[in-house]
Amino acid sequence: MKVCLVSPLREGVPAARTGTFPAPPLSLAVVAALTPPGTEVSIIDEHVEPIDLDASADLVGITATTQTVTRAYKIADAFRARGVKVVLGGIHPSVLPEEAAQHADAVVVGEAEETWPQLVADFKAGRMRSLYRADRHPSLAGLPVPRRELFGRGRYLIPDTVYTTRGCPYGCAFCSVTSFFGGSYRWRPVNEVVKEIEGVPDRRLILFVDDNVVGHRGYSRELFRALMPLKLRWIGQASMTIARDEALLAEAAASGCLGLFLGIESISPANLESVGKRQNVVEEYEAAIHRIHSHGISVLGSFIFGFDHDTEEVFEATVRFAQRARLESAQFAILTPYPGTATFSSLDREGRLLTKDWSQYREDRVVFEPRLMSRERLLEGWNWAWKEFYSLGSIWSRVGLSHPWLPMVWAVNLNYRNDRLSRALFDRLAGWISSWR
Repeated sequence: MKVCLVSPLREGVPAARTGTFPAPPLSLAVVAALTPPGTEVSIIDEHVEPIDLDASADLVGITATTQTVTRAYKIADAFRARGVKVVLGGIHPSVLPEEAAQHADAVVVGEAEETWPQLVADFKAGRMRSLYRADRHPSLAGLPVPRRELFGRGRYLIPDTVYTTRGCPYGCAFCSVTSFFGGSYRWRPVNEVVKEIEGVPDRRLILFVDDNVVGHRGYSRELFRALMPLKLRWIGQASMTIARDEALLAEAAASGCLGLFLGIESISPANLESVGKRQNVVEEYEAAIHRIHSHGISVLGSFIFGFDHDTEEVFEATVRFAQRARLESAQFAILTPYPGTATFSSLDREGRLLTKDWSQYREDRVVFEPRLMSRERLLEGWNWAWKEFYSLGSIWSRVGLSHPWLPMVWAVNLNYRNDRLSRALFDRLAGWISSWR
């Protein structure tokens, strides 16, 4: 029996060049490890390789977010037209299983630990059901090691990815993590995480894919202490609360933390209050980032434009803050009301959603009616923020030539600039990162 697991590309976006896409889809390596013995499993990540719709397979499993679900449905339809059975899972199908069922022979709702092995067994026995839904969130103890050998390591900048927790202790209105994990926050036994890391091919740079690697102080401190003897370097995502805990921050740095992705989201207290992100305190931002920097940890800040209290002044104010705080890099997104979130429900109830064409639900599209500016101004301001923050003058003032991780930080900035000269320089630095890694 042959099972093919697919991570689809967002509709209309070209695949990345080899060695330049950040990381492989660890979730599919987890699903591969859950597949019962006696099954031949392959993984196709359309972000870095083309998918052969004529490939030989008995069962195709496709994971999808709202951003990729339009492409996922097309892939599913193509395989089903050949008579191949297709399973859809992931965040979007879990929120809208009835919709996904129109393009699949089976839909998996929620996490796969209990449902996927049963689905494969049912398929082999000729009794696969149309819907599989886990009764509970699984324990993260004793799980099989993800099958990383199914990925082509050379296709990714950071091929070694690990998860230590699932979920997030916070419930931001715009975030789909809470709807998928049901507000739960669970963690793996530290000794199992350490053992897994010891087995990866190269421990010099690890990406923790957790939504919040510091969601539980006690667990995080235990984890960081256990990582210290490994002498590794790692990058992860965290809440800004880490900056309020000097001991936790120091242990993160001592464990090898090079950089953290922080969901700053907005410089407006009213916005943060309206979406339930009360763990962020605007008045603490600059001091918090300075404290993180003082431990040698870089910061990639995430910002969202289009909240209900955003006026046309938000774009320049946000960029100037990010420059003043000397963020190593930043991401700017237009608010996307993903299905299953409180933000989606609220905008839908108010009649402010402009479309439910999921291919438009991405960080560079306006799919709702903003409250305090026009749709056109929101898109213009978003574009300006990217160009201004990643202008050569801005990069120089924020990074210069003295940063401890200079090639890596410049590579990130040049990649975001996305022009021909920057792309050529990025390719050179990406090669350096691969050799250093």
